[in-house]
Amino acid sequence: MPALLNPVLDLLMLRGTVTEAGPITARMRRLRIEGDALTGLGVHPGQQVRVLVTSGLTRRTYSVWRYDPSGAVELCVLDHAGAGPGARWGHDVEIGTQVRLGKPEGSFTLRPDATHHVFIGEETASVAFGAMLAALPEGSRVSGCVETETVEDRLPLPHSDRLNWLTRGGTSLPAAVQHLAPEPGGIAYVAGEARTVQQVRQVLAGELGWDRRSVLTKPFWAPGKRGLE
Repeated sequence: MPALLNPVLDLLMLRGTVTEAGPITARMRRLRIEGDALTGLGVHPGQQVRVLVTSGLTRRTYSVWRYDPSGAVELCVLDHAGAGPGARWGHDVEIGTQVRLGKPEGSFTLRPDATHHVFIGEETASVAFGAMLAALPEGSRVSGCVETETVEDRLPLPHSDRLNWLTRGGTSLPAAVQHLAPEPGGIAYVAGEARTVQQVRQVLAGELGWDRRSVLTKPFWAPGKRGLE
């Protein structure tokens, strides 16, 4: 990256250093980024950060897995077939690498006062779900369906025993939600592949009687596209 861009980027983005990097599932790598600029950001569970992933200006968006107010952000980056610049960055980045990232953003966040919480999605959604589940008040009602490629791809989510885990190629997420039939009145968090998100929303609002305003959706990606951020 040309050095002349550094002053501009310093105004627009935060800077940190990778202090930990290693696998957290079979195909996902956890990265811990620390720096003085990352202190006291006021992150809401479920929010994302945009990371500069190339020597140019290419950015990719990742949900925050964990946040330490003393100055650390943890991300989980999925390694997948046909990997683009973001996945390659997550696979190759090493401890000691300097990283530029934006402030946490997004409205796909936990609603802690809901009567019950339903989490529906796959690998790309489970990172945000982990932050949300970790922040839930004691005694919260939790259910949901989470799909992964294999059992080894399942993130260690809080309250994971209350979730229905699916393996891709078996029962689809929309069908699993139909079977789960969560009662209306709470908040549903639905994220992942765009078409599946639409189908699940239709099951909840069209078949199970959920108020559409109680179904929070976040389409992270679509086949053949680089992402929807």
